[in-house]
Amino acid sequence: MLSAFTNCLKIPEVRTRILFTLGLIVIIRIGAVIPCPGINVELLELYFQQKVNVQAAGSIVGLLNIFSGGALSNCAIFSLGIMPYISASIMIQLMTVVLPQLGRMAREEGGRQKILQYTRYVTVALCLFQGYLLAVGFQNPESNPFLQGIGDLMRSTQMSLVPEPGFGFIFNVMIVNLAGTLLLMWLGEQITERGIGNGTSLVITVGIVASLPAALAQGWQKFVPSSGAESQVSPFLLVLLLAFMFAVVAGIVAVTQAMRKIIVQYAKRVVGRKVYGGQSSYLPLKINYSGVMPIIFAQTILMFPTFLLSFVPHPGPGLRAFIASLESGTLHYIIYAGLILFFSYFWVATQFNPIQIADDLKKNGGFIPGVRPGQPTAEFLDFTMTRLTLAGAVFLTVLAVMPQLLSRSLGIPYLTASFFGGTSLLITVGVMLDTMRQIETYLLQKHYDGFLKRGRIRGRSTGPAHSGNAASQDSVVWIWVGIGILLLAFIAASLVQR
Repeated sequence: MLSAFTNCLKIPEVRTRILFTLGLIVIIRIGAVIPCPGINVELLELYFQQKVNVQAAGSIVGLLNIFSGGALSNCAIFSLGIMPYISASIMIQLMTVVLPQLGRMAREEGGRQKILQYTRYVTVALCLFQGYLLAVGFQNPESNPFLQGIGDLMRSTQMSLVPEPGFGFIFNVMIVNLAGTLLLMWLGEQITERGIGNGTSLVITVGIVASLPAALAQGWQKFVPSSGAESQVSPFLLVLLLAFMFAVVAGIVAVTQAMRKIIVQYAKRVVGRKVYGGQSSYLPLKINYSGVMPIIFAQTILMFPTFLLSFVPHPGPGLRAFIASLESGTLHYIIYAGLILFFSYFWVATQFNPIQIADDLKKNGGFIPGVRPGQPTAEFLDFTMTRLTLAGAVFLTVLAVMPQLLSRSLGIPYLTASFFGGTSLLITVGVMLDTMRQIETYLLQKHYDGFLKRGRIRGRSTGPAHSGNAASQDSVVWIWVGIGILLLAFIAASLVQR
């Protein structure tokens, strides 16, 4: 693997793309620490020196701060990150399924450009709305989940976080964050076109990885107190958690790469003296077909009730208990798991069309051995995809709730626990795999070895599957075994903590 990285620098094209990508990453990180105009930087720095853990544990705001690499808590010019563009893309993509006119436009020539234009318009609207909420949150810092306790610091230092509040400050924050998000969009497009990997995904991954040093520091303070006092945590628990983290990463890689290979046989056709067809191929059906989208949808849906209820002026005890349960209680986990399962099937239903696949196979003379072409093939594909989606959805559910359970049951800081699972780890591993595939493609084109000795990443074999049904059944079995191992490891960690 080390020789593969060395070979990357030997190829001029790959070297240029890597250096270009690294240069834009530096720009992205610089924008994450430049505060917006009108913020008292001195007070903000003094607050963060006293407060180490500024994450809102398990909340959607804390997750957005991780995605932005801490820019949201700093009220930086890249505070909103690229998430408004991601949200707009998801909205437009779902609308192409719901609205037939947008669906027809997406299939027409030049329709993709119009869809992209509509996505950018929605991004601008979302940026203005979220920028307004951000400005109001910093004008009222005592109600900001990131600035808990800053009111006492403001009274002791006789300083205000926003010296000149009002319409001017709100307008400046809205325009600056709109410009920051549009700049990130442009940087992502430049990385995709002239760099390495998918630019939009890399922008998110850079923000997540930038939080890793702070997560390690918080975890170290948890297990090794700085005051010299004896740690209340067993060393065996630390070893168990490290092994657990490696198991989670390995499980994410396995599920991301896992697929069901449906053998497809093409009939022979004789045209003159030439014979066409007669070949065997396979149809890849990914176990985690929806990727990270169900988790993002579920978190977005859960955010709105809590956000609306927070505007109630004087909530009673019952309403406060309901809000607390919806944020981090049993009700939260039940609704969260149910939404992930629902959106996993919803995404597959909107993106995977077995009828169209069956028709395309029939037109090209392809058929699945043992299954008649046409409607029986569509029913077989739908039945197979339904079973695969269940395994992927359950794995996503376990992975999504794992950081919150670790944070609350073992007392681990949420920023540290977020690297044991959840959206951030799933995005990071997926983007790293995609980037490694692209670099390996350049290496193989120049007759260099890839990152692995076999020359290609496992699961990307170009030949036909020799035993598709057996291999797919083994994949599903290993997925369920992996889920069981993760649950047993979490139970063991809980028992050791007690």
